[in-house]
Formats: sequence, C-alpha cells, structure tokens
Amino acid sequence: MYILFRIGEFSKLTQISVRMLRYYDKNNLLKPEKTDQFTGYRYYSSNQIRDLHKIIFLRDLGYSTAEISNALKNWNGIFMREQMENKKQEIEKNIQQEKLKASRLNRLINSIESDKLEINYDFNIKKIPDFKVLSLRKTVPDYFHEGALWSELYEFIEKNNIKLSASPYDFAVYHDSGHKESNIDIEVCAVVEKTGKNHGSFNYREVKGTDTMACTMVFGPYEKIASAFLGFVNWISEQPEYRMSGKNRQVCHRGSWNENDPSGYLTEIQIPLKKNF
Repeated sequence: MYILFRIGEFSKLTQISVRMLRYYDKNNLLKPEKTDQFTGYRYYSSNQIRDLHKIIFLRDLGYSTAEISNALKNWNGIFMREQMENKKQEIEKNIQQEKLKASRLNRLINSIESDKLEINYDFNIKKIPDFKVLSLRKTVPDYFHEGALWSELYEFIEKNNIKLSASPYDFAVYHDSGHKESNIDIEVCAVVEKTGKNHGSFNYREVKGTDTMACTMVFGPYEKIASAFLGFVNWISEQPEYRMSGKNRQVCHRGSWNENDPSGYLTEIQIPLKKNF
C-alpha cells in the first residue's frame, strides 16, 4: 500500500515546482499515479520519486526532453553507459567551444583596451598554380573534425606508399557556399607527384589554380582565423576591381603535428578573386 499526494504536496516534498511537474506530465516523462476524472486533480505516489530523481539527474546533465524520455524507456546498464559516454563527449566538446569563446573575449578585451581591433590583416594577390592532389572529402560535424580527415588521409598515404610532391603543399577546400555551424563539407588535399586509381572516398584530381588569389598569414591558434576573414572584408572593400570567386582554401604551414604551442601555428588563408571588368 502506498500514499497518494496531491500535486502541491508532492511539489513540496520533492522541491520540484508544480509548473515543472505539469511539464513532465505533458511530455510523458512523469505521469501522475492517478488523475481524478471529476476534479482533474493530479495525485503522485512515493514510488514515483525514484523516476523523478532520474529525470532531474539527466536534466542537470543537459539531456533534452526527448533524450530523457528515451533513457527512461531503456534504463539498463549497457544502454545508459553508451548514453553517458556520448553525453560526456558532447559536454567535453562544449567545454572546448566555451574555452575558445573565452579566449576570443580576452583578445577582444585587450584590443579594446589598446583601442584597436584585431582585424588588420595584410592581404596580397598572388598566382596559384594547378595541383595534382589526392583528396578526401567528407561532411563532418564541425570545423574541429578537420584534423580527423587529415589523419585519415595520411594513414591512407602511408599504407599505400603514395609519393607526395617534393614541395609539400597540403591544403583544405571548404565547399559550402556560406559559413555553417555544423555539417561542414571539407576536402583535404595532399599534392602528389602523379595521379593514381581512386579508392572509396580517396580521389585523385586536379585542382585548378588562379592568377588572382587573395592570401594572408594567420599566426597563432586556429580561432584567430575568424578575425582574418573579418580583415578580408575590410581589405576587399578597398579593392573595387575584384570580387570573390570560388571556394576558400586554408594551407596549414605549421600546426599541431609540428608545433606544441598553438601560438606558433601558421595558417595561410586563400580566397579566390575575379576581376569585375
């Protein structure tokens, strides 16, 4: 036998507001043990406190309503362990992104204090030749996953003894028409001596060069790249004879593979241009 509590009483006992209990009811997370068909009063039992604790626990970890519902329906060791591992990775990713935001804020604060913004990048126009490349193109969750593409490409290169160009010139091509926060279409390219047979997602192709590529160097961690593009906006506005044309590239001259300190990274931003007349 168990005691039934009206919603207000259950709210006081559990320290969960009546509004939230109604929300959980509406979304089928925690239905009342009994609802009076005449008065509409909701009644809860002490047996439901355990499920309520599960809901609160998952909610505080950042689970969505749909995720909580799925977890409650499949509450077992194997399933929940997998769910927790996935959520942990999501939280770690969010922490990394929040740290990047904090770093940007620090630089902005410093630039405001020195009465200048860090968007003054020196762009120059140069000719880029055609390249024969081995490339790997995939849609990845976000820009942080570009490194995984490079690892996969070079693992394939080493496994198949593919000869690279005597003058290495690795670059990434971004195929999306605009900036995206997720599902990024990225192609990583390694310049090779000669083309070969395609294999799955690994493809040989020729990347056409251009006589008018706007280029600038970005020194420091990758999050500084965004300010370089802001700098390009200022620069191109003073070049009325040119307009953007084609897909942007990034050439990583120094990165995590040969530089321990992110302040020593060196990335070249390349933006193809076309004359207006």
